[in-house]
Amino acid sequence: MAEPFHCDFSGRLFMGHMGNHMLNAADFHSTDRGFGMKRLMSIHRSWVLSRLAIEMVEMPTQYTKFNVETWVESAMRYFTSRNFAVTGTDLQPSDLNPQPSPKIYGYGRSIWAMIDTETRQPTDIYSIDDGAINNWIVTDKPCPIDKGGRVKMSDNAELVRTIDTYYNDVDINGHINSVKYIEHVLDLWPLDWYRTHAIRRFEIAYVAEAHAGDQLSFYMEQEPDIDVFNVRIVRSDGTECSRSKVAFEKTCNVTQFS
Repeated sequence: MAEPFHCDFSGRLFMGHMGNHMLNAADFHSTDRGFGMKRLMSIHRSWVLSRLAIEMVEMPTQYTKFNVETWVESAMRYFTSRNFAVTGTDLQPSDLNPQPSPKIYGYGRSIWAMIDTETRQPTDIYSIDDGAINNWIVTDKPCPIDKGGRVKMSDNAELVRTIDTYYNDVDINGHINSVKYIEHVLDLWPLDWYRTHAIRRFEIAYVAEAHAGDQLSFYMEQEPDIDVFNVRIVRSDGTECSRSKVAFEKTCNVTQFS
């Protein structure tokens, strides 16, 4: 359910919380099949999110119940691709269609690496239970959104913000949480921007880890003539941590809940 305290001022679920729902679904799915985080941590392995793209038709509004489906599309030695569908039910049946109909809120695509938690280096996914992940690959279920590509940025990108990182930014892997990057990027636009714009697509590629105490600097460029922005995040020592692309759609339909 889109819990009210997980929704923004318009009563719609925060993109960060949608990201959390997707990552939780990924963990539940992998745990049920023998390659979840709890099992991997016991053998000094872990999944690390490498790329995530979320494209929404609309966000669920507060108290709306929805489902997150997930499936593994493909696997290679060091990376696996996992897709998501966010679905619900249209609760406004008509006289011509008295039964509620399926509703698509959006889709997601992700790429994951398996790492050795001691060396922090990629490790062979097929070494887990003799490549058992192949038993769970689904090739005939569509995910009709773009896989995305490398976010291109020039040296002219503007430094728009620098922040410190703290306890609440850190996840179970000991580095800055994947979703926290999403939240920090989306905080770059003021509240008034979101009164007239909705996020239609968010994609992020994770390049290097950052840890509590690192300062993160955000560099932004806007693509020509459209509401699409590219953001590069750089940690204290100058290492690039991630790049993201945010595509907005202008809307006059943002409702403010009081």
